[in-house]
Amino acid sequence: MKLLLDTHIWLWSVSDADRLHRRVVRTLNDPRNELWISPVSTWEIVLLHENGRLKLSGGPEVWLARAMEQAPLREAPLTHEIALATRSVQLPHRDPADRFLVATAIIHGLTLVTADSNISQSQQISIMRNR
Repeated sequence: MKLLLDTHIWLWSVSDADRLHRRVVRTLNDPRNELWISPVSTWEIVLLHENGRLKLSGGPEVWLARAMEQAPLREAPLTHEIALATRSVQLPHRDPADRFLVATAIIHGLTLVTADSNISQSQQISIMRNR
């Protein structure tokens, strides 16, 4: 299975695994599955850190290096096709990060792993809910 991790799922998998459902942990740890991350998630982490909503020892650069060492993650490229696809993303809000993540899942054929109830309502992509 090809899994795109929502930003909070990625953060929790690195720093707070107790927040992940056992099924999600098993799935993320299964070597048969591919774990993908979007640069949009890195951007969100930087913003959260800069706004003081997320404390990262050593800052985002150090956190990112450690996170990439912990798990074999593939980078989901952010392309013009994805940017254009955000126009057709149907969500109950206009959060740009969520729109980019959903569009990334659509274009790359990925299952989005999320606990976000707004994204979980999407009928456009395959979702693995953290519950």
